[in-house]
Amino acid sequence: MSRNVRKLHCTPEAVFRVLADGWLYPAWVVGASRMRDVDPEWPEPGARLHHSVGVWPALLDDTTSSVRWHPPHQMVMTARGWPLGEARVTIDVKPAAGGCLVRIQEEAVSGPATAIPTTIADVILQWRNAETLHRLAYLAEGTAPQDVESETA
Repeated sequence: MSRNVRKLHCTPEAVFRVLADGWLYPAWVVGASRMRDVDPEWPEPGARLHHSVGVWPALLDDTTSSVRWHPPHQMVMTARGWPLGEARVTIDVKPAAGGCLVRIQEEAVSGPATAIPTTIADVILQWRNAETLHRLAYLAEGTAPQDVESETA
């Protein structure tokens, strides 16, 4: 299972505001290229994001489902990326001095991707999810820079 951690200079609530806005998904998830629809219930468990992956003209339509929504601590999703399969993605957020720590864990749970040796899959996912956390940081920090300032003042 691939794990990445990054310190963000914002509150956990700012991170969860980004996660709650399904339309922002392709802005922070590497590989997601566009949104087609967001279930009105998003991010509640069972709700889905309808997105495309890839680069035009080789786009595949797929979905990501919310499994657990526990703000401002944890979100769990099942991300589909067929023909590769499905992955369980867990995002944990903990307060830290001057902001918060965000950990993303990802592992293939079905489909051909489960046959990739863990050592190889983890190297690829480590790189991808480092960029994913980098993008999430831009959004969360950019939407609420005053949160950390007022918390530390």
